[in-house]
Amino acid sequence: MRVAVLLGGTASERDVSITTAGQVFRALRDRGHEVMAFDTTAGRLGPEQEQALLVAQISENEPDRATIPSRDRTMQLVMDPDGLRAADVVFLALHGGTGENGTIQGLLDIAGIPYTGSGLLASAVAMNKNISKQLFRTAGILTPDWFIADPTDAGFDSDRLGFPVVVKPSSEGSSIGLTVVKEPADFEDAVKTARGYDDEVMVEQFVPGREFVVGVLEDQPLAVGEIIPRSTDVFDYTDKYQAGGAQKIFPADLPPDQAEEMHRLALAAHTTLKLKSYSRSDFRMDIAGNIWCLEANSLPGMTSTSLLPRSAAAVGIGFAELCERICLDAMR
Repeated sequence: MRVAVLLGGTASERDVSITTAGQVFRALRDRGHEVMAFDTTAGRLGPEQEQALLVAQISENEPDRATIPSRDRTMQLVMDPDGLRAADVVFLALHGGTGENGTIQGLLDIAGIPYTGSGLLASAVAMNKNISKQLFRTAGILTPDWFIADPTDAGFDSDRLGFPVVVKPSSEGSSIGLTVVKEPADFEDAVKTARGYDDEVMVEQFVPGREFVVGVLEDQPLAVGEIIPRSTDVFDYTDKYQAGGAQKIFPADLPPDQAEEMHRLALAAHTTLKLKSYSRSDFRMDIAGNIWCLEANSLPGMTSTSLLPRSAAAVGIGFAELCERICLDAMR
């Protein structure tokens, strides 16, 4: 195959995208495929720039939006016959923003260029946590209660959800801009932090308990994994991407009936949002054993140690094979 790996983007998860791309790039090339790397802000990358992808690392601090390029050249890459059109398939190594919210998916649809992951509608719905949670609730999938913070009122009615609550941007990933608020006095600052990444801010009931993830590949659930953050109440940005930030156990130590239920719920979340090819759903299990779906990710992280690849590896699917299967599924 000739694979164009599309990376970078202008969203807060740009560094995550670059790291994903480097590992996908190497894995597909090791499988014998012809691979080209395209940055949405810089165009096709040369050999030295490609090599830089292979050693890229994610900062332990949340990204500063002021340092992220704002110019997007995806339209030019689509129009150029030597750009994305020259590939058999585009591997979307993008996270967040226009790369995950359906914008680039729609552009590639119009151009008739095959790409990995879900389509326009599913991408848009999954990226917006407010809409996806409404669909989960309609489908009978248990999800923590929530509301959208009123832009004209920074106060908080503690009787509505109680404390603690999770305050986060409605359309961001990697737990960027997320705060667990335990006291009313901290609520206003948490809303301001979240609003720095998205105009729509979600206030969500905090579910104490264990945290789990389940990958889905080609409409089949993969292994359940348990995430145990080492220093915080939630699996935040630092825990996700820094060595030692969290313990990740695949497969999770669960009774068969609970693992089977998480498989069912992950597939239900995947199909409810009309996701295709692959996804990763995140869950919390409370002390009573109730399983709460937090969100489903349409383009989850794809480094060899990311959660979806770990979920696949636990059922015998190596990273390079996973990348290749995702490409082949897109071409079908």
